[in-house]
Amino acid sequence: MSQVQPMPPSMTRSRLVVLYSIFAAISIAANLGSQKLFVMAAHIPYAVAISVLVGTAVGLAVKFFLDKFWIFRFEHRDIAHGIQSFILYTAMGGATTLIFWGFEFGADHVFGTEAARLTGGGVGLVIGYIAKYWLDKKFVFA
Repeated sequence: MSQVQPMPPSMTRSRLVVLYSIFAAISIAANLGSQKLFVMAAHIPYAVAISVLVGTAVGLAVKFFLDKFWIFRFEHRDIAHGIQSFILYTAMGGATTLIFWGFEFGADHVFGTEAARLTGGGVGLVIGYIAKYWLDKKFVFA
């Protein structure tokens, strides 16, 4: 049965917070960067809305692998268990994604600029990642 490995002695609470923050920043950069690239490349209707979906998928995949290996040190029993964990990880991200999208689309609606939209997205992602850590610890990587 797979379990979260105990926090190694070198993984203090402070180090955990720093690593999680770095990984959240990497995921935020992957999310917002892929949004920016998509909008630059795709001159189609609803490009911004589609770019948010693309960014969310990219950021989710990046964060899952970083959290799995470095934060929770989680090992899957087999491929099916890995897929199940990713699905559960994605489900836990549902509410936190709504927070992120709310801030991003809210900033876009209020200010109407790309800078505001991406800033709102960044703020929403930070708030969402704080909530996501606790959900993942309790339900995904437990």
